[in-house]
Amino acid sequence: MRHQNKPGKLSLKAAPRRALLRSLATHLVLREKIKTTLTRAKVVRSKVEKYVTVSKAGDLAARRQLLRYFYGEKAVNKLLTELGPKYKTRPGGYTRIVKLDTRKGDNAPMAIIEFV
Repeated sequence: MRHQNKPGKLSLKAAPRRALLRSLATHLVLREKIKTTLTRAKVVRSKVEKYVTVSKAGDLAARRQLLRYFYGEKAVNKLLTELGPKYKTRPGGYTRIVKLDTRKGDNAPMAIIEFV
């Protein structure tokens, strides 16, 4: 049962939330490690892991699906040439979230999300 397991809304409307997650996912793929709030890291993790699984196929359909989501072709090329083949035999769990201290300004819990 999925009682009270809805995806994080991050206190944003749908379009800004979608743009934020796309931006975080793109930066995570390009840099392989980003520092963000814990809640954002948990939400972006599911998106990134889904698209790494898609990139493991490495065909034209996968490329087109990735181009629809990620900002810029550099991230798509990196997924298809580096990350997809790297995790080809791994069944899932491509990212790790490491909790950090709270942010000084607003006491938000921070985290680092990175590829394993």
